[in-house]
Amino acid sequence: MSDAGQQDIQALAKGGRTNFLGFVLRLGGTAPFLFIAGRFYGVEALGRYASALVVVELVGQLCALGQRRGLAQRLSEDDRDASHVVADGLTLTLMLSLLAAAVLYLFPAPMFPSGQFNEWDRLLPVAIIAGALTDVALAGLAYRYNVAATVRARSIVEPWTQTLAAVAFLFILPEAGLALSFILAKLAALAVSLWPLLRMYGLPRGWHPHPMRIGRLAVQSMPLAGADLVEWGTRKLDIALLGIFTSPAAVGVYYAAQQVASLPQKLKTSFEPILGPVITRNLREGNLAAIARQVCQVGFWIIAAQAGIALALGIPGEGVMGLIGPEFVGGTGALAFLLAAEVAAATAVVSEAALVYVARLRNLWVSLATIAVQAVLTVGGIMLATRLGLNDNFRAAAAAAALLLALGMASVVKAWILSRILREPVNSWRWPLVWAAAPATLVGWAATQFLPEWAELAFGIPAILGVYGFVIWHKGFGPEDRVLFRRSVGPKPTDTAQP
Repeated sequence: MSDAGQQDIQALAKGGRTNFLGFVLRLGGTAPFLFIAGRFYGVEALGRYASALVVVELVGQLCALGQRRGLAQRLSEDDRDASHVVADGLTLTLMLSLLAAAVLYLFPAPMFPSGQFNEWDRLLPVAIIAGALTDVALAGLAYRYNVAATVRARSIVEPWTQTLAAVAFLFILPEAGLALSFILAKLAALAVSLWPLLRMYGLPRGWHPHPMRIGRLAVQSMPLAGADLVEWGTRKLDIALLGIFTSPAAVGVYYAAQQVASLPQKLKTSFEPILGPVITRNLREGNLAAIARQVCQVGFWIIAAQAGIALALGIPGEGVMGLIGPEFVGGTGALAFLLAAEVAAATAVVSEAALVYVARLRNLWVSLATIAVQAVLTVGGIMLATRLGLNDNFRAAAAAAALLLALGMASVVKAWILSRILREPVNSWRWPLVWAAAPATLVGWAATQFLPEWAELAFGIPAILGVYGFVIWHKGFGPEDRVLFRRSVGPKPTDTAQP
């Protein structure tokens, strides 16, 4: 491999190590919040909160306008001072999010279809402004290989602020605890994102906003925004449809399962900021083979990690869901399908990381087809469960199964399209994943059969991960894969170096 290729793999590996630490830290902050929300605020309150968040996060995605990935390309291609490019992105997002937040505050009905909310809940749109600006700021930092800022903001400050605030509001203002803790978490993440952004890029001296330039930026960002919106929509459409066809309690159970399952999702989405600059540089140099190699490499890393986590959380799923509350145990089936969906989606996500630069419109059409298939399968599954007289837990499992099928389809199609464009094979699957999963599954089954629930979680989960990790390390990981676990290999990119 060339020196440039080795540096790319090292940069990706460094991002992977940092983000795996972020995953562990985020798990430590998110799990207590789910416990507190489920045990003390209640399943129905959590369901109403989840329904409102669907709208808030949807609008936040629109306001970011695809800049989570698009900013890297603009910084790579725009000859202006980098701080001016970042300032344009922040200004566009600020304008859109202020407008959207004001509209939702004045007309809160879309957030609360049941009509049940209070004045504190109406403040949720404030989080749109903070969340969208944070996305742009972290994208700018990731372009300079500063992935640690994303870990600090998203994996430490945000989840732990939300957890601690939720505890405090139980004693101060319990009726507003879920909404206000979410808002405070987003504001805290924004604060710890803007400070390193300012230190890295400096003030945009001599910069002035211009309506035509900002308008062109908005138009250019729309294909990426559409892809981001559809990708996000596949993870929220199920909650929206369950809110229509089932009770708030069922939505609360499903939301809790989704939050547990989405923890491994952070592993793949956190690779995007560091993968983007590497891909754009190789595109500029015409090195298509390197892009295919990097997509396959990162895809395997993500699948290997997610499969292990899915086994560790899915096999003792009843115990995991029971930690949140006894009424959440019925979501175990949904949890299993959601964890499998995250594994199936990995290839689609890493393929899309390249497709958004080489085939934006084709990628968008595939994404739209994916969400359409998911909608049909979700509604069909829910109606079938209803016709068979099954309860809300089965309807939730049907929605999760629909997501698994739709994301699996997207992975196959997007990998095929990227392979045709790059004229190189794009396949992240390796058979050692099965060899590692088989003994880990056996260990997990034994733990659920012969250990009490507390021991099943305390000892069973580490045992599953240990067996899986041992086999995948010895049978699945080659020299390039093991770069992920080395502190330094060859030349090291600096935080301030341009890709």
